[in-house]
Amino acid sequence: MYSGIYLFICLFCFVLFRDVEFEIIVVDDGSPDGTQDVVKQLQQVYGEDCILLRPRPKKLGLGTAYIHGLKHASGNFVVIMDADLSHHPKYLPSFIKKQLETGASIVTGTRYAQGGGVHGWNLMRKLTSRGANVLAQTLLWPGVSDLTGSFRLYKKSVLEDIITSVVSKGYVFQMEMIVRASRKGYHIEEVPITFVDRVFGSSKLGGSEIVE
Repeated sequence: MYSGIYLFICLFCFVLFRDVEFEIIVVDDGSPDGTQDVVKQLQQVYGEDCILLRPRPKKLGLGTAYIHGLKHASGNFVVIMDADLSHHPKYLPSFIKKQLETGASIVTGTRYAQGGGVHGWNLMRKLTSRGANVLAQTLLWPGVSDLTGSFRLYKKSVLEDIITSVVSKGYVFQMEMIVRASRKGYHIEEVPITFVDRVFGSSKLGGSEIVE
């Protein structure tokens, strides 16, 4: 995984360093792959005020990782994304542009709108993800095309409001977040993205979580 986070941070800095004031918060749940050592090396290059390492002793769940990272965020906007290049930093300017143009409370990446897609999934995984989204669209009417994706830009105040009321754990957390935001009347916009299945590392998403 450390190779992934190294490239992620370097690409992030390349894409945004001259245009947007930002900080990168790395939440690492005690992984044994050297991620924290690489982050510390990169802090020497970009500075500890730009790259923040906020580790936890063990894996405690996706939702609590978000809350842990949010506590250390100092900006007005928060982008949540995977650091294995499944979510490519090249899309970040499009997220920022969409937010500036629309004033959206949330900008979410979508694999299922025109211009979006998935690379590296087998047919069963594609059908499961697509089926879960169609079912959720039918039952919940969230107003977005991709409920299970996690590449999102939030207004910090909106994220703080929503995250405290979410009860789900694991990867269902993503779906509940966007549904609650929609029910609260927050303005949500979408940006098409291509999701590439874990350029580095192995997936932590198990079959039971996909079905859930």
